[in-house]
Amino acid sequence: WSTREQLRMAIVIWIERTYHRKRRQRRLGRLTPIEFETINQTATAA
Repeated sequence: WSTREQLRMAIVIWIERTYHRKRRQRRLGRLTPIEFETINQTATAA
């Protein structure tokens, strides 16, 4: 990265796109956001 701002943005993007999507969330019943969305989409479709 050429600047500190570019590095900061790369870290923010990684956290938002990768880390938070794979990390288990207490408010979602210890599911990852992806697992939670899959369960809710399946329940809604039924």
